[in-house]
Amino acid sequence: MSTMTTTQNPVGPADTKTARRAMIDSQLRTSGVNEEYVLARMLAVPREDFLPAQKAAQAYTDRAVMLGEGGHLAAPLFYGKLLLEAAPTPEARVLVVSGGTGYLAALIAPLAGTVTEVTAAEAAGLQGAGEYDLIVIDGAIEQLPEGLAAALADNGRIVTGLVLRQVTRLASGRRVAGSVTLQPLEDLGIPVLPAFAAPKRWTFA
Repeated sequence: MSTMTTTQNPVGPADTKTARRAMIDSQLRTSGVNEEYVLARMLAVPREDFLPAQKAAQAYTDRAVMLGEGGHLAAPLFYGKLLLEAAPTPEARVLVVSGGTGYLAALIAPLAGTVTEVTAAEAAGLQGAGEYDLIVIDGAIEQLPEGLAAALADNGRIVTGLVLRQVTRLASGRRVAGSVTLQPLEDLGIPVLPAFAAPKRWTFA
């Protein structure tokens, strides 16, 4: 298991809190994200702390900030909707599949019982055995590996981005009778995680 390191940026706390408040008022509340636990976490965690210094100015835009080696900090609305759907509880054992920054794990940590963070590559190769009540994925996937689905406990839940017909959507599912079916919830702009790409299918002319 590994966690990405972050770079602190020389921006005053008053300035960043103002930016986060504007993000909440103009991006989250206007899109129906009004639950206090979600807003409190997104107000508390400075997005710029999870970006390289040269990208800090992009921290509160309404789109994803793309980083090197396939990493990203997704748009605020994705995290707001993801937290709202995930609704972690103080007893929950949560697995966070990182988008490469550690931001999502920082949002969830005070809300859950335990939080384990893995990279997308680690998660794609995971061979689980019902360890987690909740899995949240920081990005959109084309397919859910069987080993990652098996990491969910019976009746455990997963919340993720999902690529369907080249459109990214927020989706969720529950492990029932040993299998997980993801149900799309709404279209959202979500960075795609290459580690979860579906195998290429051969076609013949």
